[in-house]
Amino acid sequence: MKTSGKIISLKKALALRAALKRRGKKAVFTNGCFDLLHAGHIASLEKARSLGDFLFLGLNSDASVRRLKGPSRPLNKAADRAVVLAALAAVDAVIIFTRDTPLELIKALRPDVLAKGADYRDGTVVGSEFAGRVALIPLLKGRSTTALAARLSQS
Repeated sequence: MKTSGKIISLKKALALRAALKRRGKKAVFTNGCFDLLHAGHIASLEKARSLGDFLFLGLNSDASVRRLKGPSRPLNKAADRAVVLAALAAVDAVIIFTRDTPLELIKALRPDVLAKGADYRDGTVVGSEFAGRVALIPLLKGRSTTALAARLSQS
């Protein structure tokens, strides 16, 4: 599938989710800002994808990244982040959301698996009550966008 075809609306995501369910396929959901893609992101996305048949990725909008990370972020606009993520083999669909959390997406999609980094605790994963199960994925030590951005600003 062409990269741009993987960047979809919630309406299209719901239709895909229904089709997956009818075919007995397992849907996985993860989310994040993905401002500067790094090896830690790739490892977690590949692990998330391995937990099911289809990976929905919720991507924070520019406004939500600013609210969560501060006025100097995002470094890349949502449209650019979406294209980069959609180009990855592990990602089947990208949905940009405007709220600070993906709760509405998770509630609507009701994924079989909700995948998050292991820095979260089971009870603190937003939307966990709307997913079949939560999978906490180990993080690659020393990989973070915040640390990369700090190093770049020192240059």
